[in-house]
Amino acid sequence: MNKTSLSRVSMLIYYCLFIISWSWAQTSPSKVHIKDLNIRDPYIVADKQSQTYFLYKAAKVKNDQGKFSSGVVTYKSKDLETWEGPYTVFVTPPDNWIRGVIWAPEVHHYKGRYYLFATLNSSIPWKKNQEGWPEYNFRGTQIFHADSPMGPFLPFEDKLPHTPIDRMALDGTLWEENGKPYMIYCHEWVQIKDGSMVLVELEPDLSRPKGEHVTLFYASSANWSTGQKKPNGDTAYVTDGCFVYRTKTGKLLMLWSSFKNDSYAIGIAESATGKLTGPWKQQPDLLFGQNSGHGMLFETFDGRLMLTFHGPNSPSGKERAQIFEMEDTGNTLVLKKRVL
Repeated sequence: MNKTSLSRVSMLIYYCLFIISWSWAQTSPSKVHIKDLNIRDPYIVADKQSQTYFLYKAAKVKNDQGKFSSGVVTYKSKDLETWEGPYTVFVTPPDNWIRGVIWAPEVHHYKGRYYLFATLNSSIPWKKNQEGWPEYNFRGTQIFHADSPMGPFLPFEDKLPHTPIDRMALDGTLWEENGKPYMIYCHEWVQIKDGSMVLVELEPDLSRPKGEHVTLFYASSANWSTGQKKPNGDTAYVTDGCFVYRTKTGKLLMLWSSFKNDSYAIGIAESATGKLTGPWKQQPDLLFGQNSGHGMLFETFDGRLMLTFHGPNSPSGKERAQIFEMEDTGNTLVLKKRVL
């Protein structure tokens, strides 16, 4: 048997074990009202095929050995108010590049398949030059694939991140332009002080990045992003929670979060050319600025545009998914009314 055949056999064995692990990890679902569901960085998929909403959340789940591992669960709903779950959709592979806590999972339906974008954390502290800053662990964004919104989501063969291995990165999201898939992600302030948004083209099957990583803008480019003072006097500007949307008149917008006067907020950037490469300018008015953030948009089955985000941002344990109906004015997005 040659090396390629051995690799395929190894992958087949791995997938079989992974699916067994995923099956083991399924728990008995229960019903919960959205106001009682603690969640940060909520992400909702309106799956047209099943006419079901899926809400994704990072969680500790049981693996095939009955031990807890980092993973992702989903809750499903028909009305956005009452949710059934949790259902385990992803268990971090035991031989993944890192296996720590997961942040901000989001799922995209792309060319007939479903893709999980997840930020994974390690137990390895980031080696910083910024003396006086607190210690942070290394992290990056990785993409996983499945045939269903219910998973199981599996890694690509190399089990490596889609962000650079030496870069503190998080919150990857998907956008297609001219038939090509791209990932936009945040290059963290922890490494560069002034956090940025970065663009990279992906392979057609989203298996790995393709081409150069291009910086789109920095957090400090928004007048409303006031930054946070660190113990040594440095100011850190945060970029979090990017989500791309095209308005009814063709304007390309990006929702993203940072801090205004120590309060987590959602702002809007606009591409001057209508293309991902920009240049990007910051709209002056905040979308939401009251101790809440990390927003994303989805469309209900009756055609309404919705925004969901978590609020409050602190204290920990109080976070809930907030849902607002939105108005697309053509030039920007505005809150219409709170739904849940």
